[in-house]
Amino acid sequence: MKPTPPTASVLTTAFYAFYDLHRPAYHAYAAARLPQEEAQLSVTQLFNLIAGNWTWLMTERCPSAWAWEEHTRAVARRAGRTSTPAEDAAFLHDDLRLSIDRIAIITGAAPARVTALLAAARRICQPAGPSAVLQHGLAGPPRRR
Repeated sequence: MKPTPPTASVLTTAFYAFYDLHRPAYHAYAAARLPQEEAQLSVTQLFNLIAGNWTWLMTERCPSAWAWEEHTRAVARRAGRTSTPAEDAAFLHDDLRLSIDRIAIITGAAPARVTALLAAARRICQPAGPSAVLQHGLAGPPRRR
């Protein structure tokens, strides 16, 4: 027996729930990288794209992952700079103060992946600790020849 497709009202309600859940973080992300008007335009265009493809998007395994990928690609194109997933996770966590679970919902990534991305961002951004300075001086460890 073939399942019945969802009604238009169910699809509309689901879209608005998606919009309400994702829009604040999407806008904050864009506003941190773009001028205010351009950030607003980018987010508006993204949700127009999502709305236009909503029925198809609901058949996808993870609509949030698709939307986040489209969003970060559009912001990167407008900003002229791409960021890594680790940088994005760190921004969402450290600057926007989103929890790991919330970041997972927004980006469509598993919480374990978000945790790994945050750990990677910490390794990349972590300055040399005092013990490294004491042991090797400001120049760092000796170079091998």
